[in-house]
Amino acid sequence: MYLLLIIIHKEELLEDVLSCLVELGVTDAVIIDTQSMGKVLAYKVPIFAGLRFQLGGGRPYSKTILALSEDKNIGEQIANLLKEVDIDIEVPGTGRIITVKVESLFGTSEEIPL
Repeated sequence: MYLLLIIIHKEELLEDVLSCLVELGVTDAVIIDTQSMGKVLAYKVPIFAGLRFQLGGGRPYSKTILALSEDKNIGEQIANLLKEVDIDIEVPGTGRIITVKVESLFGTSEEIPL
């Protein structure tokens, strides 16, 4: 089992990412509103206000998707599907896809009828 973390810095990409997940059979996911540490420092901690210029404005919030998958290569598959709709996760400021091996899991998921 693998934990899939997808961080999306451009909220308008959320629908495309979710479509990719459903296409790959991943329906048990959680979406969280998040902020990058750099944005928090730049906008909330006065001593780091100079970071605002390096960050180039943009949105202060991101979306983070957490999901489980049996497939070790799920992140690569999502990146490939996104490329098919002209979204390159490697472009700076777009986002990240991370997979982490899960050692143990407790509880059951919420069933979502599709």
